[in-house]
Amino acid sequence: MDELLTKENLEYRAMAREIAEKHVRPIAAELDAKAEYPWPVVRALQDAGLMGVWIPKEYGGRGGGVMNLCLVVEELSKACGGVGVTYAVNALASFPIIVGGTEEQKQKYLPDIAQGKTLMAFGLSEKASGSDAGSLKARAEKRDGFYVLNGDKKWNTNGNAATLYSIFCSTNPDRGGRGVSALLVEKGTPGFEIGKKEDLMGIRCVPVHELHFEDCHVPEENLLGGKEGYGFKHAMMTLDLARPGVAAQALGLAQGALDLAVDYTMKREQFGQSVASFQGIQWMLADMATKVEASRQLIYAAARGIDAGAKHVSKMAAMAKVFATDTAMSVTTDAVQLFGGYGYCKDYPIEKYMRDAKITQIYEGTNQIQRLVIGRSLIKEAAAGQPRTQSAEA
Repeated sequence: MDELLTKENLEYRAMAREIAEKHVRPIAAELDAKAEYPWPVVRALQDAGLMGVWIPKEYGGRGGGVMNLCLVVEELSKACGGVGVTYAVNALASFPIIVGGTEEQKQKYLPDIAQGKTLMAFGLSEKASGSDAGSLKARAEKRDGFYVLNGDKKWNTNGNAATLYSIFCSTNPDRGGRGVSALLVEKGTPGFEIGKKEDLMGIRCVPVHELHFEDCHVPEENLLGGKEGYGFKHAMMTLDLARPGVAAQALGLAQGALDLAVDYTMKREQFGQSVASFQGIQWMLADMATKVEASRQLIYAAARGIDAGAKHVSKMAAMAKVFATDTAMSVTTDAVQLFGGYGYCKDYPIEKYMRDAKITQIYEGTNQIQRLVIGRSLIKEAAAGQPRTQSAEA
């Protein structure tokens, strides 16, 4: 309901919706088929001043917070889930600088990120380290004013399009997760190589690459926060802020698929009447719409809580992510069913929504991990004698 959004929220949504309809939807199928990076869309977002929505005003951003970030991601994803994550990954990779960077690092990097001059990628996962983010094999050793980085990173969204990378590695292997640090690595640094590009099922317009580091000399001043051992903390803080954005991507996909399904079933006729006139179809649409709206309110509540400075946001962020992404997979699958045989053909856009939706249940913490986060939070609250429910402001 628009009445629950602020004037600022509505303005961001309107700008993003215009870009989605004018610059994204007309080329979404082509971007998917060719697996091409959406540079025209990025330029449109730059021109509209939307590349720094989440970045504080003192560093050249709009200061719009997580809520307005989610609105932009939602609108872009309604037209193309790949474009939605192309945009959102810059927030994911820049959040470590916002939450943990030194003042010098913020002044150096955030203004160019806010203008879209610098695109980013987030390097946490490895081949043997996905959900277990504390078991990193990448190592960085301090030598003569540099950190010498060795290792490999997997599943790096925005891989070859980015020019700055938030890379998490171990600077003290004996300390496990407490020995993890983050380095800000610039493209072109000697010893840094962009590796294999993944051939993806969905979100095909955004490049996902392996990253390789062999005696890569990263300046000491590029240690995030200027102190070793805070990388795991910064990664978890980052994911708490970023998960509503993934949920918003899923929400956009679900809403986009629902819109197409409603339109198609109203136009498609069988037995002398529209498919939408049948009670069974209306029930499917009703269930789809209810899940979408429930996802929206959960995402907006989590985002508003983060922007209000809530201290304990992990549970709400995880709830938003798990519910919205499960909803996206369910709704897009039902939408394909409603299109019948056409839903399985690339002549219609609906099958792409289902392919794009699947990854949202996996990246930035699988939904199995989200349920662990939620469950542990409930147990911790119960043990501390806290109430088991909380409002968006709590």
